[in-house]
Amino acid sequence: MTEPLLRALAAGLMVLAYAAMCLAIWRRERRRHDADARAAAALAGDGAQPPLLVLFASQTGQAETIAWQTGRALHAQGTPVRVMSLNDLDATTLRAAQRALFVVSTYGEGDAPDGASLFTENLMGAAEALPMLRYALLALGDRQYTHFCGFARALDGWLQSSGAVPLAPRVEVDNGDPGALAEWHAQWGGGGAEAESAAFEPWQLVSRALLNPGSEGGPVFHLGLRPPAGVALHWQSGDLAQIALADDPGRPRDYSIASLPPDGELQLLVRQECHPDGTLGRASGLLTSTLAPGDSVALRVRAHRNFRLDANAGRPLILIGNGTGLAGLRGHLRARALAGQHENWLLFGERHAAHDQLYRDEIDAWQASGVLQRLDRVFSRDQAERLYVQHRLLQAGDEVNAWLARGAAVYVCGSLQGMAGGVDAALRQIAGDAVLRDLTASGRYRRDVY
Repeated sequence: MTEPLLRALAAGLMVLAYAAMCLAIWRRERRRHDADARAAAALAGDGAQPPLLVLFASQTGQAETIAWQTGRALHAQGTPVRVMSLNDLDATTLRAAQRALFVVSTYGEGDAPDGASLFTENLMGAAEALPMLRYALLALGDRQYTHFCGFARALDGWLQSSGAVPLAPRVEVDNGDPGALAEWHAQWGGGGAEAESAAFEPWQLVSRALLNPGSEGGPVFHLGLRPPAGVALHWQSGDLAQIALADDPGRPRDYSIASLPPDGELQLLVRQECHPDGTLGRASGLLTSTLAPGDSVALRVRAHRNFRLDANAGRPLILIGNGTGLAGLRGHLRARALAGQHENWLLFGERHAAHDQLYRDEIDAWQASGVLQRLDRVFSRDQAERLYVQHRLLQAGDEVNAWLARGAAVYVCGSLQGMAGGVDAALRQIAGDAVLRDLTASGRYRRDVY
């Protein structure tokens, strides 16, 4: 058998293996979703009493997971429940509700997460009368931001101004604080044995490479990690790796996964954070400096359903990001390459072409082979006037609209400050607010920003 034929056969077997893995994961997730729906709705339609609403607003999936845990626990206690996203909630359902539990995260400096963007526009933007509603609220946030739990606090204020009455004080959770979560679960159930998250395992660092020597933006490293014997590689493009620190295990750090299981290892793209006093960030310092090849780190994979391809797997994709946000986009592009899907457009921003062309050879190969139908690299500091990915989007507005008209989905990964807001504003200027609302409602506009 000739070498080209062997390579083609190997590639075909890899595609089949990945397809089989994706099908198995999809079936497992479908069964889980169907079981959740049956459990949450089993008593809701018997007419005995109106269901208690369990409403979630999620950015990375944590609020959704907690909402389903709570819903299942209430159902097991005999309480009729209905679990749903805030974006799926309409005014009629809310006005008719007598009891509701809200599990909501806050995005950036006090903003609503993507899972509540339609709710804030359609319901919180209008006056509502909710005198019959009794509610409780779990707020997920991070105290490193000035407006800690800002969206949850705004939602709490809006509910009370609409006449709703809290059943208990708002529970605020700082970066996954176990004590605060335990307080919520003690009141409403879930947690403990109900928790879905996998246990942390000691994953071994097998490789680390500096990708941007000489960069002004701080060193960026490509890392490869493998699990202990007997732990299978199971995730989809878009999912996250959580790293637990020995002195702070209750507050894991999330990183976008840059590889696929057929690659044989979990790959990350990590920028080394350096504080003004010269010390390194605790998580990034551990991954990029403290660990040596062969050392282990506590890691688990977490599904990030809001950033998976799912129903968009067969659509054209516009992938937009900057810096280490390329990790999540690379995972999607590797999945698209394996699936033979070539309607992909990558817009990627960094500082200087001379130092910051992360994964250059791989991206160039995708462009040459047709995996990338269009590639726009934008280097902000290679010209007198700063140029970012949102500016390139505006310059290519007609083509953006043409891709959207063909059914394209838009995935954004990277920095919350500057890039994500700039891209959102550019898309609204190009396509209009109504189109962006439709893209969000249909799951064709997805973001993993931090």
